[in-house]
Amino acid sequence: MPTLIAAPTQITAAGNKPKLIREYIGRVNSKTDVVSVAHMSSPSGWVEPGQTPEFDEYTLVLKGLLRVEHKDGVIDVPAGQAIITHAGEWVRYSTPGSEGADYVAICLPAFSMETVHRDS
Repeated sequence: MPTLIAAPTQITAAGNKPKLIREYIGRVNSKTDVVSVAHMSSPSGWVEPGQTPEFDEYTLVLKGLLRVEHKDGVIDVPAGQAIITHAGEWVRYSTPGSEGADYVAICLPAFSMETVHRDS
């Protein structure tokens, strides 16, 4: 039988400014550890610590611009585009544009604090 997710759980985000994370599917909201699906809303100028996660992350930008720094450079992902970051690779996300960004992040396996490995 299908499982309805009636509402997300709001999760506190890392970074220099408040960012809204609404987890629909994942370890917190649905007790799912194989995948997480969250809707993110980041303000202009938000930046989080770098990380070397143990999961792949698939991100679809709905509004604004998401910047993804990696060891070889920077990729800007505007609304209507997506990016895949791979487990074991260092990345840092930010939203430098004037309108911030809204995006959906899908992590395989599900995001966890134990497997994100953020920089100190």
